[in-house]
Amino acid sequence: MKEYQNVRWKGYLRQDGRKGIRNKLLVVYTVECSSHVAKEIARRIDSSDVDVVGFDGCCDNEYAVRLLLALIRHPNVGGVLAVGLGCEYVQPKHLAEKALEAGKPAQWFFVQEHGGTEPSIEYGMQQARLLLEELRQTPVVPMGFSDLVVGAECGGSDYTSGLAGNVVVGRFYDKLVDLNGTAVFEEIVEAVGLKDLLVQRAADDCAREQLAYTYDKALEYCKSVRQYSVSPGNFAGGLSSIEEKSMGAVIKSGSRPISGVIKVSQQPPKNGLWLLDSTPDPYWMGFGYTNPNDNEGLMDLISCGCQLVFLVTGRGNIVGSAVAPVYKITGNSGTFHRMSGDMDFNAGPVLSGEVTLEQLCQNLCDQVIRVCSGKPTNAEKLGHKEYFIPYKYQEKEVVVKRECE
Repeated sequence: MKEYQNVRWKGYLRQDGRKGIRNKLLVVYTVECSSHVAKEIARRIDSSDVDVVGFDGCCDNEYAVRLLLALIRHPNVGGVLAVGLGCEYVQPKHLAEKALEAGKPAQWFFVQEHGGTEPSIEYGMQQARLLLEELRQTPVVPMGFSDLVVGAECGGSDYTSGLAGNVVVGRFYDKLVDLNGTAVFEEIVEAVGLKDLLVQRAADDCAREQLAYTYDKALEYCKSVRQYSVSPGNFAGGLSSIEEKSMGAVIKSGSRPISGVIKVSQQPPKNGLWLLDSTPDPYWMGFGYTNPNDNEGLMDLISCGCQLVFLVTGRGNIVGSAVAPVYKITGNSGTFHRMSGDMDFNAGPVLSGEVTLEQLCQNLCDQVIRVCSGKPTNAEKLGHKEYFIPYKYQEKEVVVKRECE
């Protein structure tokens, strides 16, 4: 581990002290009615440094607004162009002002005030080019593992996920935490049957209470929607039950103490290992789902400040994400070779005894350094920039509150 203590690469310094591994211009639409204009601006600019995200709804949703603001403040984002129609609830001016407060160049406009589709696209492209020029002035500074926040989730799990793919991520997380970095894992609904294991790993009484509450809430959620996080694809991949899937999913968190629970769009208060709770909180309308697709899970992790996200997939997945690189890891060598253009890392050789887990982890550390230094992931090469921001109800912090703040 000592060989990584002094490893450095170039990062983009932000006003709040965080450092990014990318320097993106984020085009944000505030309602579905302005999404076409926003997407066309990015498509015609045709730059890997321009990403698009947005919220489809015309009415208010605090969860979605918090998520948009978290993405705007993200360390991988250097500038913001907010695009609105003109009559929606979420106002692009507000988003641009928050970006400026965070020390990032920003512009905004309404499609209704710029003559409709084509004139708005042309105007937006002019503003985007000016903002991209400003991004060239972003300070570049040394960055290391202690500056990193890395997220991890599963998608398309099979029997190899809990034996290789998630295992190497867990070993990497142990090293990252030991190097004073920050690791965030999620999918509490894929920890069914493992409450005692999670609670035993709590770093203190506050974390223990948060973990117990979050687990109980997730279990009640699964019961209320009458669905556990296990699919026909998981069964086809060799998994037998939600409990077996859960054991394979939780192992990606490694073995270090869990510092506590954070909510979507909440930054970890300090370095260490954190559980992200993306499950909706109890609400009389009862709306919102947890991880209806993999891109919501990725977006949730990124909203917490993760500069890089691992997607562990046994059966294979092709998605990437806006804002942060998605690095896809599989424990299934067959999947890796069959989908070699999409997969980034093959953990399968550890199952055949070709490499040790420690060797595999070191390989992963080396690859992370390359990606953080600017090497594109396969999803980035292919232009995958998916995103998903739904309606949901969730409190800003864990509901259980005692004298542990």
